[in-house]
Amino acid sequence: MPSIEQLTDDIRRFAEERDWDQFHNPKNLSMALAVEASEIMEIFQWLTEEQSKNLPEEKMAELKDELADVTIYLVRLADKLGIDLFSAAEAKIARNKEKYPADKVRGSAKKYNEYD
Repeated sequence: MPSIEQLTDDIRRFAEERDWDQFHNPKNLSMALAVEASEIMEIFQWLTEEQSKNLPEEKMAELKDELADVTIYLVRLADKLGIDLFSAAEAKIARNKEKYPADKVRGSAKKYNEYD
């Protein structure tokens, strides 16, 4: 299974081979990431909850491509800013455990400042 480091290297090399590094600044990458995320939402727009759980094969293929695009832009943005995504995610999970103690929030969708 490829590592995040290998994926980062592959994406970096892909951009360098095409001379796209000049366009890959944090502003542009964050905008591209948002656009691709909205394309994921578009797939699910107007579906029922049940339909969203059982996408037809062609929609699932489209979703995979959009998820890949989001992943590529996210990894590229993190690379350009020198952010280790795994470490950042682990640190955020640790902070969320403190903000959302399981014994207080289990089964609730309230925000951390809405429960006692």
